[in-house]
Amino acid sequence: MTEYKILDNKDTRSGFGAGLVVAAGKNPAVVGLVADLTPSLKMGDFAKQYPERFYECGIAEANMAGVAAGMAITGKIPFIGSFAEFVSGRIYDQVRQEICYGHTNVKIASSHAGITLGEDGATHQTMEDVALMRALPGMTVVAPCDYNQAVAATVAAAEYEGPVYLRFGRPVVPVFTAPDQKFEIGKAYVMNEGKDVTILCYGHLVWPCLQAAALLEKEGVSAEVINVATIKPLDTKTIFASLAKTGRCVICEEHNLAGGLGEAVCAALAEDGRACRVKLLNGGDRWGESGTPAELMNDYNYTPEYIAGLCK
Repeated sequence: MTEYKILDNKDTRSGFGAGLVVAAGKNPAVVGLVADLTPSLKMGDFAKQYPERFYECGIAEANMAGVAAGMAITGKIPFIGSFAEFVSGRIYDQVRQEICYGHTNVKIASSHAGITLGEDGATHQTMEDVALMRALPGMTVVAPCDYNQAVAATVAAAEYEGPVYLRFGRPVVPVFTAPDQKFEIGKAYVMNEGKDVTILCYGHLVWPCLQAAALLEKEGVSAEVINVATIKPLDTKTIFASLAKTGRCVICEEHNLAGGLGEAVCAALAEDGRACRVKLLNGGDRWGESGTPAELMNDYNYTPEYIAGLCK
């Protein structure tokens, strides 16, 4: 069992803010645009260090997407920032037509994603954004698991050619991955090796899944935990190699059933003709509700104990 120590507790959106500063220092083409949510997207440090490369677009997300697409055509690398609900749902047409159809080099930084947004409730708890972004041809979808991986994923996105959707969260969560890591877009990361069952997960659920693996080890069950940090394109090579050993998997995601990682993996298995026992843990087909992140994680069964139970 690979042991991970909690190095700190931070939100992944802060990892984006720090990563954007790093990316900008490496490449003068990196610019930042935000829709009246500079503090929420943690873009304040970028604005202070690179004021000539920072654009406050106001509450005009559709306009921000169009401006970013135009800037990308001129050679800039724009990062647009807003709540996940706004940059995936509210401006879906602009993301489709202006960013993806033209395959412009725009990076979409979405914060406050998933049920862990908490008290703001169903109107802001985006549990369908992965499905929306996965459906767009040419869109890459990335969901880092902690602050350090969010920093590395942001830097990697700046170096990657083409549109990227980056999914971040608001709550403070454990930081357990290396601070000096190199993030590779398109790669799934084996966090713990095992032989009895594979647990596929991403984002906020990676830590609970590692805890579940620790519980299972005490019962003699060896669980392989894979952080599918890039949901699209899917690293089927790593996933299939694990399933060839275990023959069964549990797929956990802070997202509804439709269009999520679970459906993506099941489709890949069907296309490859592989037989595998699969269990899914997700938000099902429901709207969110108000509550603290901890209360909602428990309500949705996103707990180590429940995940461990699914693996038996």
